[in-house]
Amino acid sequence: MSKKIKICAVKTYENGFMLQPFAFGGEDGMESFDPSVKYRASLQNYLIDTGDEVILVDTDIPIEFPDMEIDEDTMIYNGSRITDYLSALNELGYKPDDISKILITHKHPDHTGELRNFPNAKVYMSKTEAEDLELEGDNIIPVEYDSGSYYNFEKSQKIADGVYLIEAIGHTKGNSIVIAEDDGLFCMIHGDITYTDEALYENKLSIVFEDLPKARETLDNVREFISNNPTVYLSTHTPYGPENLENKKVADLDNPPEPIYFE
Repeated sequence: MSKKIKICAVKTYENGFMLQPFAFGGEDGMESFDPSVKYRASLQNYLIDTGDEVILVDTDIPIEFPDMEIDEDTMIYNGSRITDYLSALNELGYKPDDISKILITHKHPDHTGELRNFPNAKVYMSKTEAEDLELEGDNIIPVEYDSGSYYNFEKSQKIADGVYLIEAIGHTKGNSIVIAEDDGLFCMIHGDITYTDEALYENKLSIVFEDLPKARETLDNVREFISNNPTVYLSTHTPYGPENLENKKVADLDNPPEPIYFE
């Protein structure tokens, strides 16, 4: 295990919701689930301070994106904006020039929206995602996962001592997760493998994927890893993410917590 590091949630939206059919309906169909069940939603990305460098995992939604308008067809609502991404970083004590590396889990704009503010940082993402985003430049590092396996995951790229980018195809065709080893725990920053922790415990895929068989394989691998290693599961779209981080709560698939519903 690596030395102790600092991990922070960079929070920008809160008090949102997602419907159960959206969060659970990827394989069984949305009609199999109850649209009256609403899980809590939010939006946050994460920062890893190793003591030697500061690494971002994803970079939020573009600041110019308008706040969502809710209607009867809304499946997921991130909530109301707390602050913009750079202000949230500043409140944590970091400026753009402090960031040495950025790890992108996948290409969607709520994970890549503020990359433009960090021209001096090296940006790591799968080669597939870099090509899809048409990103070029000396600071763009298309990852080919040449560090070998990481526990039960077949392909990984070591980014720093105790920090790994891991191939996790399904949600997108170049999807990755990040694992940071923190004082005996494995902090899994997973992008959108699930949208809410209830889906992790219920073993359900969301309706958002580019490769369904690979998404199932990835969720199986994630659950196997969690079953065998003390893992703090850090989500992007539910407040469970920062709550798990604050409490260093280890996921226990055999003893799921009581669901917390949006009201």
